[in-house]
Amino acid sequence: MEANPNCPKCHASAVYRNGKVLGKQRYRCKECGFQFTRTTPRGRPAHEKALAVTLYTMGLSLSAIARLFHVSTPAVLRWVRNFAERVYEKPEPGEVVIVELDEMWHFLTSKKTNFGSGKRIVVIPVNSSTGNVAGVIRLLSTD
Repeated sequence: MEANPNCPKCHASAVYRNGKVLGKQRYRCKECGFQFTRTTPRGRPAHEKALAVTLYTMGLSLSAIARLFHVSTPAVLRWVRNFAERVYEKPEPGEVVIVELDEMWHFLTSKKTNFGSGKRIVVIPVNSSTGNVAGVIRLLSTD
């Protein structure tokens, strides 16, 4: 005879059998009244999620990570967002410098070199803890 599992909601050991659903044993907690049938935890282990976040920070795409772990792309995105919310602080409004695209365009057009739309802009993280970035544009010589 196997022992009754602990309650997944309040973790109390005061659990009793409460019928069957689709052939599976149902349990009910005496402490909080929660009914459950699943006795194993849902989701992926924490070490798999940590590996997925590490792969993402190393440059692997969300869809490639999803294929490796046989999960959906939104699941991997959720793992990355949850990690970022736990580890990184959101920057204060005063610490962030916002440059509007219109200002960038006026800066570029004030130069004597002809620039068009669709030029590649490389954004380099300056400080990952505050979210500051620097933009780099390759200038083409007119020689």
